[in-house]
Parts: sequence; structure tokens; C-alpha cells
Amino acid sequence: MHIAILTFEGYNELDSLIALGVLNRIKTDDWRVTIATPSAKVKSMNGVVIEQMSTLAEACAADAVIVGSGIATREVVEDPAIMKVLRGLDPSRQLIAAQCSGALVLAKLGLLHDIPACTDLTTKPWVVAAGVEVLNQPFYAKDNIATAGGCLASQYLAAWIIARLEGHDAAESALHYVAPVGEKEEYIERAWRNITPYLPAPTPALA
Repeated sequence: MHIAILTFEGYNELDSLIALGVLNRIKTDDWRVTIATPSAKVKSMNGVVIEQMSTLAEACAADAVIVGSGIATREVVEDPAIMKVLRGLDPSRQLIAAQCSGALVLAKLGLLHDIPACTDLTTKPWVVAAGVEVLNQPFYAKDNIATAGGCLASQYLAAWIIARLEGHDAAESALHYVAPVGEKEEYIERAWRNITPYLPAPTPALA
């Protein structure tokens, strides 16, 4: 499994790197998580430089993708070269998630048609202007598309992806590892309260 986190110039460290850390709690040999960038290096909104682990084209072939957020997302969606590559994203064959202003990218790609989204308060008017209903909640998913609003909602996206690809127990284990000591049960309960309504119904066991 390849999970790619799209990370652009001016990226938000919390959005990309929290998801990276939670997703990497899965330690199976076929599980790979990468930072996918449009260039060899990108600098965060706070000056943290990170190197490319995969290309945007490789991300479009991944099993799951998180579109990260940042201060330059409006410039990203106006970049024809980037958007041309990202039109290769396809929810019929991959999980696609967006964090905060990443929802604007999905909106501009036409992937949120008739699907409401979660995003941060700064990005909300831009997503609404793109014709997408914005929900006042941290997480929402429909079929293979999920969005989250607020930097610390990134663990919900990561847990959703793990639950979809590796199962509930694997996702709970990853959340348990990163949750604050003394608050783990409360933390996990809150996460499942937000995620569970949007997971596929379990397949009934055969008699």
C-alpha cells in the first residue's frame, strides 16, 4: 500500500507531518507513506524545508492520498501544471482525503460535486465560493472521499485511511500510540465518534 501526502510550498507542518506520523504506525512490509511534492524541496509556512519522497504523478497512482494544507493553496489551484497532474486523482480506485485548504484543491478538481466538506475557518469562504457546502464539524467522508477541518483533525484522516485499508484494530492501535498519556481512552472514543459514521458497514459473517 502506498499512501501519499501532497505537500506544497508554504505547507502547514501539522497537517502533513501529524498524518505522516500516525500513518507510519503501520509497520507491515507493504505499507509505504510518502511526502509527495511538486519539486525536489518545499518550505513550510514556518520555514521547515522537506525533501520530496514521491512525485505528484506517483501520488495519483497511490492507494490513498491526503491533500495537505498550507498558506499558498490558492496559488496551487491556479497553477495549471500542478492541476493538470492532479486531475489523475480518481476516487473510484483510491482513497482521497483533504486537510483544511486541501478541500479547495478537491473542489477545483470537481471531486466534491454534491459532497459537503470540512475545512478550516480561513479557507471556508473560498470553498463555499467554489460551490461546496462546508460543514461545521471536524471530519466528513462519503464513499472514498474524506475531508477534515482544523490542523489537529489530521489524525482523523489518518485513522480513516488506516481503518479503510488495514481495519479498525490497526487504526485504534495507531491512535492509542499517539494519544496523550492519561487521556488515551477518551481520545480514541472521540476519534471513533467522528469517524465511525462514515466507515462502510461491516460485511456480515457467513453462517
